[in-house]
Amino acid sequence: MLPRSDQPTVSHTVLRLILGPLETEVMEILWMNGECRVREVVRRLHREIAYTTVMTTLDRLFKKNLVRRRICDRAYFYSARVTCQQWRERMVHDVVAKLLAGPKATRELLLSALLEAIQNQDSQLLRELNQGMQPGESELDCGPRSE
Repeated sequence: MLPRSDQPTVSHTVLRLILGPLETEVMEILWMNGECRVREVVRRLHREIAYTTVMTTLDRLFKKNLVRRRICDRAYFYSARVTCQQWRERMVHDVVAKLLAGPKATRELLLSALLEAIQNQDSQLLRELNQGMQPGESELDCGPRSE
């Protein structure tokens, strides 16, 4: 289970893997501010950027089904279709599913690297994962413990 957080972060790695930097920033503006017109998004980017660039980016996000839009007096209003937390969960699941779709040797290498990273970053989490295993299942192991 992923940690619960709806706080967007510009440097969130999974978002950057799936969306470009500008798409990520635009989504974060919509998550923080709710429904916005293109001009409002341009202003909130706090840098020189062409209106048409932001308009094109919002259109791409709309076509990716990440934002909804409505028209009012010849202007589109955009809003996020999913929360930041929903997006993170979906992307993590998509990335993991794509990585695990490869051949068995690649999957084993990926899982081994993941377990090693967990061991190096948070050995307590690895112990908790091991304790949560059902009887008869083999223990998660990534080599000798270095605590």
